[in-house]
Amino acid sequence: MNLKVNKLISFISICLICLGMISCTQETQNKLGRAVQNWTGTNGVLEIYAGDKLVKRFLEIDKLTTADSTQGSQARPYRFGYGVLDANLNNKVDSNERKVYFEFSDYSTSYVFFESP
Repeated sequence: MNLKVNKLISFISICLICLGMISCTQETQNKLGRAVQNWTGTNGVLEIYAGDKLVKRFLEIDKLTTADSTQGSQARPYRFGYGVLDANLNNKVDSNERKVYFEFSDYSTSYVFFESP
């Protein structure tokens, strides 16, 4: 009898979670998806360009974050994260390259962020 009750409770819990997810706004669903992705990790690459020339590359980025305003609810116009600075732009993490913090402007920086193939 106890096993049937546990299965019923598990089924109802899963149904409630699914119903809650469906009723969330798109932005909330996106935040939940990013939270899961941040937990599982990614292998992102950020390339910064000056015109058509690649000037910086960061490897092994798990996420890019948009800065939140300290007052109010608007996002600030820059993004930040942590990644390995690929100093020689060879698309590999070398022994002398370390993980660093970086920031860049969303408005004036030409950049491409993608998952490493």
